[in-house]
Amino acid sequence: MTQYSSRSVRAVTVVTNRHAGLGAGHDVATAALARLRERGVEVAEVRAPSAAETVRLVRDSIARDNPDAVVCIGGDGLINVTLDAVAHTGVPLGLVPAGTGNDLARELGVPTEDPVAAADLVAQGRTRTIDLGRIELSEPESAPMWFVTVAGTGFDARVTLRANAMRWPRGRLRYTAAALAEISGRLTVPYRVELTGAVTEGLTNPGAGSTVETNAVMVAVGNTRTYGGGMLICPDAVLDDGLLDLTVVGALSRWEMLRLLPALSAGKRQNHPEVKQYRAAAITLTAQGAPATADGEPVGTLPITIRAVPSALTVLVP
Repeated sequence: MTQYSSRSVRAVTVVTNRHAGLGAGHDVATAALARLRERGVEVAEVRAPSAAETVRLVRDSIARDNPDAVVCIGGDGLINVTLDAVAHTGVPLGLVPAGTGNDLARELGVPTEDPVAAADLVAQGRTRTIDLGRIELSEPESAPMWFVTVAGTGFDARVTLRANAMRWPRGRLRYTAAALAEISGRLTVPYRVELTGAVTEGLTNPGAGSTVETNAVMVAVGNTRTYGGGMLICPDAVLDDGLLDLTVVGALSRWEMLRLLPALSAGKRQNHPEVKQYRAAAITLTAQGAPATADGEPVGTLPITIRAVPSALTVLVP
């Protein structure tokens, strides 16, 4: 059962991406920061030129200033960067959505179109603890990567990478346009899926410690239910169950994919016989040359191992 608590929020470290949402981030940040100051919250703003510098500055601020919360004003990508600094610290993460997808905010019930209301939630100080996913790549020199929403591989990772490079259209339509562009390429590849600590109830799951070998268009691993601005890819994922949900989209034809994509974009549950759901504590995915993304950010290529990390992040919620 989800547990909530409350804390006083008097000083925050704010991480901003004023270019988020194709430039909308500037107006969102201005409104949110003004509201926090109206509420008597002391604000220290972090604006850095790189992900590594963002992490360093937020870590320094936590150690030096002991803020009551770290607040991200941006999208899921900025949250992903900030996880390295806040995971396992107990310092709550607040959200003021300003990105394209804002899927974590949607999952938590944080307003996505009202920065003043989102800032009020930060000042209110209500918290809950959620899980994170941890990605380990096969290359020994590669550092593990946190994520909080969904890790995509195969077709959906290619779509995300293409969408990230597009300037138009805006919002969820960008993912649809990228999907239509990618669908002409190679779709199905052989996957090997190894499940550790698997759960079978209500799912197409073969059991703990099992291996699934299948041809698939894509495989998504969700800590949350949606990605890409509301696409319902892991419909039964729960943020604090200590497990990850896995959706395998099997060997669909291009025509079948064209029929599937609008339903996914509309947030509808999929009952196609080639769409299978699993749940496990850890998952290893192998598929030659398949790319991976997490929270919309590039990860690398398979193989990767993804683990659920229970109670790794405290967040501010309604």
